Amino acid sequence: MCGIAGAFWVSPEHEVSEDVLRRMTDSIAHRGPDDSGIYHQLPQQRGPYGTVPGIGLGHRRLSIIDLSGGHQPMANEDDTIWTVFNGEIFNYQALRGRLEGSGHTFRTHSDTEAIVHMYEDEGVNAFSHFNGMFSLAIWDSRHRQIVLARDRLGQKPLYYCVQEDRLLFGSELKALLQVPGVSREIDTGSIDAYLTYQYVPHPQTIFRGIRKLPPGHYLTFDGTKLQVRRYWNPDFSNQHDISLADAKAELIRLFTDSVKLRLQADVPLGAFLSGGIDSSLVVATMKKLTDQPVKTFSIGFPQKEFDETSYARQVAEFLGTEHHEFQVTPDAVKMLPKLIYHYDEPFADSSAIPTWYVSERTREHVTVALSGDGGDEMFAGYDRYRAVRLAAIIDMLGPVGRLGSRIGMKVLPSGGSQKSKLRRARRFAEAIAMTPARRYLDWISIFNEKRRGELYEDEFVAQLPGADPYVFLDTAWKRSGRRDALTAASLADLTTYLPCDLNTKVDIASMAHGLECRQPFLDYRLAEFSIGLPSKWKWRLGRGKFLLKDAFGQQLPKAIWKRRKMGFGVPLNTWFREDLRDLLHDTLLSEQALGRGYFRPDAVKSLLEEHDQNRFDHSARLWALLVLELWHREWVDR
Repeated sequence: MCGIAGAFWVSPEHEVSEDVLRRMTDSIAHRGPDDSGIYHQLPQQRGPYGTVPGIGLGHRRLSIIDLSGGHQPMANEDDTIWTVFNGEIFNYQALRGRLEGSGHTFRTHSDTEAIVHMYEDEGVNAFSHFNGMFSLAIWDSRHRQIVLARDRLGQKPLYYCVQEDRLLFGSELKALLQVPGVSREIDTGSIDAYLTYQYVPHPQTIFRGIRKLPPGHYLTFDGTKLQVRRYWNPDFSNQHDISLADAKAELIRLFTDSVKLRLQADVPLGAFLSGGIDSSLVVATMKKLTDQPVKTFSIGFPQKEFDETSYARQVAEFLGTEHHEFQVTPDAVKMLPKLIYHYDEPFADSSAIPTWYVSERTREHVTVALSGDGGDEMFAGYDRYRAVRLAAIIDMLGPVGRLGSRIGMKVLPSGGSQKSKLRRARRFAEAIAMTPARRYLDWISIFNEKRRGELYEDEFVAQLPGADPYVFLDTAWKRSGRRDALTAASLADLTTYLPCDLNTKVDIASMAHGLECRQPFLDYRLAEFSIGLPSKWKWRLGRGKFLLKDAFGQQLPKAIWKRRKMGFGVPLNTWFREDLRDLLHDTLLSEQALGRGYFRPDAVKSLLEEHDQNRFDHSARLWALLVLELWHREWVDR
């Protein structure tokens, strides 16, 4: 696990010097505190064959496998292929056996060396052979091009910027900002998307000239032609005809092997344990695969409704783990500047706070931690899917069903709490007349289309591009074709919410502390299996994760299977009426914030007043606005 940065250029005026390359690499030193390296080569004229472009590759290493031999950048046998790599290739030993059989010579025992040799043999087809989490850059001097690639489910981030005949890249956006001439011009469309989703969706970034490489894609650039192509494209519209018995057997086989692959490490290893189903299953499977007690880590908070430690403790005792439990009182005032700096872009998922704390404390004991991310998307674990199922039934009733729902909405009083049953019922009824994908976005968005319209200044609206943020979700939704709405929603989450929110949250929070986080549910083989499963094997009797329970039910206490999903949050509602009230008001109503011309002052004041008076829980919206303003002060105003 590491951080990468670099540049490719043709014209001398676009040169990225060795000093700048080092600054790019040093800006992400937290991702790799154990080692660093660079490869820097100026453009070269080679007779009648023209100019070989300049190349700079930078690397910061967190040593996990082959501690003494995995130095990067790394080359093939004749130094014609170079790579820098962030992540892990979990099937590298199998690939190594194949490559040695075809005549390649290995100098190390690291997974990185398998990358260069696979690329030698397969070119860009090599990425389809990697089972892992990765973002990587390859300098191919034979074809005089740079190649970037990102893992299938977006576990590792990769940013890039093209300026005429120059390409810059980095694991974090801040690395690119070290290069003179990189613009910080804000993309207004990204602000619109951010306030919709609480993150900036790929391939956009908050800056107009910088992009994210989407998951499951690779990029090639030779100084004139840029190509971005998908290498992982499973058929979301194809549903497998599989019996329950066969589905259980295949799930057990795939999940067990996925966990086994992710136990490879030459450093101390443990697991996050929230007490939820997914992290508990990871730990239970780890226990079966190792002779040593599994080290587990959970974080607790004083507020009971946000504290899951009792469940984590119950699982730890049931499985006999070496359990570490941390109780913290979140200090948002001190925490906010760290989050704003490390996340680079506006990022409004407040669960980044507990993720930050558990990563910080876990790193005191281990260097690698397994987590349960991905189980909700793959096996329909979110409570909101219940509304998706109900709406699908109403849709089948046609206009009569939708009319009845709309009439019901009118007699429902407004509920103040965003998560109250009354409020959720009203929001459900309000959206029922929409198309399924538009309705789903209305439910999950921070500011829906109507609220954004009420919030924006006219001048800001005039600056927005024609693209609707809805297209991002709708495109993902349509990949499921004619399959049922539950499948469409969960698979849309798999390719939008999971990489852009959850994986971003975990990667940044863990790597800020030099901790590698591995996610067994995100093995691409398990993902492809879950994509094809019929929803009847995921959702049963109003609850998700039916197949997980049927396959692994005896491995966890019964109470864990029956418990209500809590999520991983913090008490923003209370904070904004108490501890953070002054900071919130002073920031959002400041001349500096209102002077940006984005939002109507009366709309911002209305949100604050309704929240203060407990008429409505606007905590998620206010957090998004607060993060956006503090982000401007950190990354734009300075």
